[in-house]
Amino acid sequence: MKQNQQVPYWKPLAVLQKEIRPADADIYAACLARFDRVAKPLGGLGELEPLLARVAAAQHDVLPDVSRKALLVFCADNGVVEEGVTQCGPEVTTAIARMMAAGRSSVCVMARTAGAQVFPVDVGMRETVPGLAAHKFSCGTENILHGAAMSRETAIAAIELGAAMAAARREEGYCLLATGEAGIGNTTTAAAMAAVLLEQSVEAVTGRGAGLSDEGLRRKQEVIRGAIAVNRPDASDPLDVLSKLGGLDIAAMTGAFLGAAAAGLPVVMDGVISAVAALCAVRLQPATRDYILPSHLGAEPAAGLLCRELGFAPILHAAMRLGEGTGAVALFPLLDQAAAVYHQAATFADIAVAQYERFSC
Repeated sequence: MKQNQQVPYWKPLAVLQKEIRPADADIYAACLARFDRVAKPLGGLGELEPLLARVAAAQHDVLPDVSRKALLVFCADNGVVEEGVTQCGPEVTTAIARMMAAGRSSVCVMARTAGAQVFPVDVGMRETVPGLAAHKFSCGTENILHGAAMSRETAIAAIELGAAMAAARREEGYCLLATGEAGIGNTTTAAAMAAVLLEQSVEAVTGRGAGLSDEGLRRKQEVIRGAIAVNRPDASDPLDVLSKLGGLDIAAMTGAFLGAAAAGLPVVMDGVISAVAALCAVRLQPATRDYILPSHLGAEPAAGLLCRELGFAPILHAAMRLGEGTGAVALFPLLDQAAAVYHQAATFADIAVAQYERFSC
């Protein structure tokens, strides 16, 4: 299937990389200065103030808009599940996707309360679920313990598809995007990629996923070590790491970060799987980082390491490990409230009180 003939806004990866420009640093500074004029202690909203300033800089507008929010959820299965690295099989991916199609999955419920729209996309599930956008590249990836997850060409095509999905949301008038995924086994693929990209030991980046026993965790670590040894990925080449060790969900999310950046659309990063995709996107085009917003520090051990590598301080510390983009969606109400203060709260001028001054320490 030639995806670029069926999806609007499709652009080659090389074009996307060239189109991404740094966010507006002057608008970022102006947004923070405007926050200082609000009648509150300087920096009273803590990390929410620079976070909203990042939205403004990404949108190139000193009046940031977070009113229309969308979540892209990329669904895919992973061949490595055959190695017993999870408690369950691909039937759970199918079950989650069905709940998403019915609007009853955890993230759908959370998104409704936050005024956000969920867009689930099948990029590589074994089964086909009606109600999902169908852009299936294969019925799951190959088993990474025995060879590459996918070809380099397939990884690039999935990236380009994710970018097109992000561009479509921008054209539909959404002003804030988030990324999510559904795919049993993807904490294994994410940990394998993180070990290589971060040059960390397998033990340092591998967690229990949906709840492995001690023996299950040891097996998972053993499989990841074996996959890295078999595939010999080049840590300096994110496409090589992604195609050999990753999943179609991670590839599509990588594209969503790139596509959002190219479209001037701020995009919220979710947990560890989203974070490894974000790192791939930033390694492919460093200016992409300007458009990414951190949300939460997930329970998987690689989550904090990936955030530090990206230079992000997560806003939420709730040890979430649900996936689907739930951590990213949990940030939406906080951004709404920060934006409301920014746009609507009284200023020092309004109350005829001298503004606080900033002093260097």
